[in-house]
Amino acid sequence: MNIAMLGSGFIARFYADSLQAQRAKDSLVSVYSRNINNAEKFAEDYKLTFYSDDMDTVVSRNDVDAVVISLPNNLHEAAVAACAKAKKHVLCTKPLGRNAAEAKRMLDMVEEAGIMGGYLEDLCYTPKFLKSMKSIKDGNIGKVLWAKSREAHPGPHSDWFWDHEQSGGGAMVDLGCHCVEIARNYIGKEIRPVEVMCWAATQVHPIKAEDSAIGLVKYANGAIGQFEVSWCFRGGMDLRDEVMGTEGTIWLNNFLRTGFEMFSTGKGGYVAEKAESDSGWLFPVGDEVHELGYTNMFTDMFNAIENKTEPLETFYDGYIVNAILDAAYLSAKTGKWESVQIEGWRGDKTEDYGSHFVSYDDNYYLIKKEILPHGDQKLILKHKVTGEVVARGE
Repeated sequence: MNIAMLGSGFIARFYADSLQAQRAKDSLVSVYSRNINNAEKFAEDYKLTFYSDDMDTVVSRNDVDAVVISLPNNLHEAAVAACAKAKKHVLCTKPLGRNAAEAKRMLDMVEEAGIMGGYLEDLCYTPKFLKSMKSIKDGNIGKVLWAKSREAHPGPHSDWFWDHEQSGGGAMVDLGCHCVEIARNYIGKEIRPVEVMCWAATQVHPIKAEDSAIGLVKYANGAIGQFEVSWCFRGGMDLRDEVMGTEGTIWLNNFLRTGFEMFSTGKGGYVAEKAESDSGWLFPVGDEVHELGYTNMFTDMFNAIENKTEPLETFYDGYIVNAILDAAYLSAKTGKWESVQIEGWRGDKTEDYGSHFVSYDDNYYLIKKEILPHGDQKLILKHKVTGEVVARGE
C-alpha cells in the first residue's frame, strides 16, 4: 500500500513510525504540510519521494493508494473532501469532526465516493484492549453493565488544540472521543446511546474550552458508559479502563503504571508521551507505538482495504462518537440529561431488552450467594410474585 501523509507534526510522526511495523509492505511515498519547510523535513526524515504544500497535488498522485489525515480538527473535512474527489481511501485521526454535523458530512462523502473511511482510534487497538474485548465476547464477564474510561494528562502539545475554533472544544473532544468509543466497544456498538449527563469546567487554563470533564452515557439496554478527561492532570499520561459485568470485572492500565519503572538523575532523553520529567522515578513504555495501538490499527485498516471489508473503526463510528460528544457539551450547559441525536442509526433496533434476573428456582430470583467466614453458604432470594426478600442457608 502506497500512502500519502497529510500533516507533518507530532501525530504524523507517530503514524509514520508505526505504518510498516507489522505488515512490512506499506510505504509512505509523499507528505503534505501547510508549511513547505516542515514538509521537506518530514520527507527527508522518512525518505519520501515527494512533498508539497498543495493538498490536492499530494492526494491525487497516481502512486497514492491511501491517505492518512493527521491534521488539526478544523482541516479534516477539507482533507476528506480532497480524498473523496480523488477516489482515494482515507484514514482520519480522531476526532472525525469538531461536531456531529461535520462528521456526518465526511461519512457521506466517503460512502458516496465508494472509498473506505477508516477512523484512526488507536486506543481501541491496544494489545490490552483487544485482549479484553475477546474476553468479553467469549462471555468471561457476562453482560456489561458499566464501562468507565479515563484519559488525563498535562495538556496537548500543539497550539491549535487550545484554540476552540480550530479544535471544536477542549479535553472532551480531544480525549473524550477516545473514552466514549472505548466504552461503546465494551458495551456493544450495536446498542444505541440514548442520553448523556455531563459536567465540564475550565479549571486551570486561560482558554475558552473545558480542560476537565466527567460524563455518563446511558445506553438503550440499561448499560452506562462513563468518561473522565482532563488537561490538568500532573505526572504524565493516565490511560485506564474499568469494565463491570454480571459475571466479572476488567481493569486496564494502558500507560502510566504498567510495571516498567526507572530511576534517573536526568542525563537521558525522551521517556514517554506527556512525561513531565526526565529525572527521578520514571515510567517508560516498552514499545510506545505498539502499546498505544498504532501498529494493530494500521494493520487492520490496510487489511480491510485489500480485503474490501470494514475495519474495526469506521467513519460511522467517528460520527457516533461526535453525536455523543455533542450531547455531552449540551448537557454541560443545561445541567440535564440530553438526548443523543443520531441520523441514520445502523445498530440494534430492539427497544425492549427484557430482564436479566437470575432464577434460583421456579419461585425465587437469586440476589446473592455468599460464603461466610465459618464456611457456610448464605443465599439472598426474592420471591417472583410477592417480592419478599429472604435469606437461606445452603
